[in-house]
Amino acid sequence: MIAGAPTADRGAWVTRWGFVLAAAGSAVGLGNIWRFPYIVGENGGGAFVLVYLLCIVFIGLPILVAELGIGRSLQRTPVGAFQQLAGRRSAWVGLGWLGVTVAFLLLSFYSVVAGWMLRYAYFAASGALGRGGVEQVQQTFGMVYGDAAGSVVGALVFIGMNVAMVGAGIQRGVERWSRILMPALFVLLVGLVGYAATLEGFGEAVGFLFRFDLGQLDRGGLLEALGHAFFTLSVGLGGMLTYGSYLPGKRGVVENAIAIVLLDTAVALLSCLLIFPLAFTFGLPPTESPGLIFVSLPMAFAQMPAGGLVGAVFFILLICAALTSGLSMLELASSYFIDERGWSRRQAVTRVGGVIAVLALPCALTGSTVVFGSGFEAFAGKSYFDLLVDLVTNWLTPLGGLGFALFVGWRLGPGVRRGQFDEGVPEAVYRGWLAVLRFLAPPAIVLIFLRGIGLV
Repeated sequence: MIAGAPTADRGAWVTRWGFVLAAAGSAVGLGNIWRFPYIVGENGGGAFVLVYLLCIVFIGLPILVAELGIGRSLQRTPVGAFQQLAGRRSAWVGLGWLGVTVAFLLLSFYSVVAGWMLRYAYFAASGALGRGGVEQVQQTFGMVYGDAAGSVVGALVFIGMNVAMVGAGIQRGVERWSRILMPALFVLLVGLVGYAATLEGFGEAVGFLFRFDLGQLDRGGLLEALGHAFFTLSVGLGGMLTYGSYLPGKRGVVENAIAIVLLDTAVALLSCLLIFPLAFTFGLPPTESPGLIFVSLPMAFAQMPAGGLVGAVFFILLICAALTSGLSMLELASSYFIDERGWSRRQAVTRVGGVIAVLALPCALTGSTVVFGSGFEAFAGKSYFDLLVDLVTNWLTPLGGLGFALFVGWRLGPGVRRGQFDEGVPEAVYRGWLAVLRFLAPPAIVLIFLRGIGLV
């Protein structure tokens, strides 16, 4: 196979908006809808949002442009792209392998959480979630978390959905489903925000979200804003490079990157306008992590009129977000075998999906077995599930992002690097982009890494 030559199994985006929706879907995951609101709640509201938006523009967007540019120019996915740019035996190729590895690990635990959401959507739609009142809601998550069989089945169903969608190809699978799931996500989210606007806590929520009092933000909040701005765009691990590699010809990188950032940010802010009114109206803490989705918000649904319907819509919304991110992870992992090993798409996607299903089993069993539950926690200090999340989010992802910024900023030759930027973009914009990749992004990502491992 000729390096970089498109094949039928490789595919390409049909329309610009198909690509933008798919790439935005990769960025718009569960973190936008539940993690962003609770870290905003922990860090002073509007001040945190302002710093986060600045970090998105000056850190996240430049790295996103770099990933998309390399992918579009070389028409290859991460391992092959680094081999072509740095040499097959270069240590830089490890960055491509890192991205593929993280895709396997990330989807293995992500699928378990998505499986829990599938069950909650069923509970809400059937009325079972609120039937026993607040006390029943509080006990439900413990029951779901400890149900090994249910967790395994939920994860396998979610992985199967991703395999079916990605296996259909870029055009008929990833792009088609992104054009369905992303608009559905926005319609559901806007509809729920419209409902939240009728609650008495909506005005307080708007004030909390858009009141920029920088005195409410400490150093920890600044680093949290920086870290979330980096992670929310799914940059640094090759997922966006992979999606960029399916861009035909000279499709614009900068304008597409801006569109992706705008969609991702819109979902994050709309999620706050949904979560905070519910929290302020029903007296719930908006600062919990998994408890916000699986305990606090279901308690609100149990107390409101038509709460079962609202809850079902909310969890369907989350499933849409999980699927759009899951598609990109599975595509990243599978694309290596399609591009570099010559496997057919069906072979690559089904085999990779099978490996991810096996990796998901210990995550699904964390809440119910000695081997991966309490026994593992006694040995390692945390559950297997939490250990894997910590490894991916606090260690591997920042290292990948740091390596990518250093590679593009310092390792690539000036002619190659400029050729991957959009033609017609002013030289001053290019030089500003390069300065960020060289001097601003690396120390910022080092701070994210040090905070993630508890050293700052």
